[in-house]
Amino acid sequence: MNIGIIIQARMGSTRLPGKILKKFYGEYMLLETLLNNLHKVGVKVVVATSVSENNDELEAFLKEKGELVYRGSENDVLDRFIQAAEANDIDGIVRICSDNPFMDWHGVVQLVEKAKTSAADYIGFRVNNTPSILSHFGFWGEFVTIDALKRVYTTTELGSPAHEHVTFHVYKHPDEYTCEWINCPEYLQNREDIRLTIDTPEDLVNAQKVYAELKKQDENFTLKDVVNYLDLHQDIKESMLTNISRNKK
Repeated sequence: MNIGIIIQARMGSTRLPGKILKKFYGEYMLLETLLNNLHKVGVKVVVATSVSENNDELEAFLKEKGELVYRGSENDVLDRFIQAAEANDIDGIVRICSDNPFMDWHGVVQLVEKAKTSAADYIGFRVNNTPSILSHFGFWGEFVTIDALKRVYTTTELGSPAHEHVTFHVYKHPDEYTCEWINCPEYLQNREDIRLTIDTPEDLVNAQKVYAELKKQDENFTLKDVVNYLDLHQDIKESMLTNISRNKK
């Protein structure tokens, strides 16, 4: 199996337009920060965006940086992923959201290694007995096979949630698809006060502050370091809780 990372990205966010090309840490853009971490995994990394002209700037930025980019359907994200994978000879996909600069690359390695010896259609992290993709943490990716996505494409209607939320149909139908789960670290279980996925201006400000402070302390900070830092900064946690309440998943 050829396993690769496909990052879902677009410039047309309604709550924070162009967020992935906003400065995040030092001279690095948000998406660039994510890419720098994911390249440590050692597999092919592709950014999948859409053919909308809004993403012309994104494509130019990525090509200037020497990154792989695929442009496909704007609304049928499921088809975009299938086509991006086929164009890059990937049949085992680690799906990553572009607005998660705290993505734990060690967790991505876990997914890749587990996928190498598994026959599962889907492998994901689980926190609080819920797929981590439905959480606000922004720490983990998910694995899915291209064969599973093709099955979803042929058995669901265009315009349905399955075509917008790429893996949704797979993990919601464990009777049809083989799903395996990795439990998130114990120190994150029962936590519902952390939001480091970026959808709003407040999210961006919080994440920038946390990331910069942790980098000062340790260039290779861990998820445990993130939790410890937040537990010492109640003002940031309060802001996160407000945004979690406003942006229910």
